[in-house]
Amino acid sequence: MKILVVGAGAMGCLFGARLKNAGFQVALLEKAGDVADSINKNGIFVEGVSGRYRAMVPVYPGEAPQQPDLVLFFVKSYDTLEASKTVRSWLQPEALVLTLQNGVGNMEILRDAFGAERVLGGVSAEGSTLLAPGSVKHAGRGETIIGGGKKAQEIASLFQKAGFETRAVEDIDGFIWGKLVVNAGINALAAITRLKNGRLPELEGTRSVMEKAVSEAIAVIRAKKISLPYPDPMARVTEVCRATAENTASMLQDVLNKKRTEIDVINGAIVKEGAALGISTPVNSTLVSLVSAIQDTFHER
Repeated sequence: MKILVVGAGAMGCLFGARLKNAGFQVALLEKAGDVADSINKNGIFVEGVSGRYRAMVPVYPGEAPQQPDLVLFFVKSYDTLEASKTVRSWLQPEALVLTLQNGVGNMEILRDAFGAERVLGGVSAEGSTLLAPGSVKHAGRGETIIGGGKKAQEIASLFQKAGFETRAVEDIDGFIWGKLVVNAGINALAAITRLKNGRLPELEGTRSVMEKAVSEAIAVIRAKKISLPYPDPMARVTEVCRATAENTASMLQDVLNKKRTEIDVINGAIVKEGAALGISTPVNSTLVSLVSAIQDTFHER
């Protein structure tokens, strides 16, 4: 099985390294030249809950020398369209495409680019923190879920061989929105407070805001008639916080590195959907405004 991982960030490096060490042919697609050069020279180094190990994974800025059978998208949501155009220009029609990205809307972009029959959606609760180019901390284990029947089961088997707890389901929509709830409760709060995941439900102030943000998200999801894969959303958010207690949330990683965040497709998606449905989302709206203000003033910090 030949696998191309698009995006050499925290999750892309984690999955790329573990799949390579499990015996699969893996390559990375990364447009940042300094990141590509570092990984090509030093490989990917992982430390944390899965141990300490290194994997030599080749990185390319564009077309890989070998056609992949599977393409995994891990780029930030705002780069999905551009990355899909790059890959579509040379990808063979038999290859499958899987998104395990944050937020909503990525699967729709990829289906427009590659065709609905080739694109699978999924979510992962693995916790990974980028320490430096090609160096990540595997901060917490979590389940990876892929939607798409038989094709999803085949990919799940690959991930299981690489040590990821993975299962396949028929319908992924509820899981994508379920992860959105978790991200909405954690990411913006972490980005604003600069706290690791585990502290957020422990402090009265952050827990109160978290509960309100999650409550607004649930009101939107119920109005959309989407069934979540867990009975108690706040309990699920708290569970993820504790399972990834030492993880630096992806949005906080972006803030610390002065990079654009995914606030628009996480809390911003709740605000947008709420407005369309006539549902008030003041807490999520406030979180969007605060994170946006932080990223708009990176140059002043």
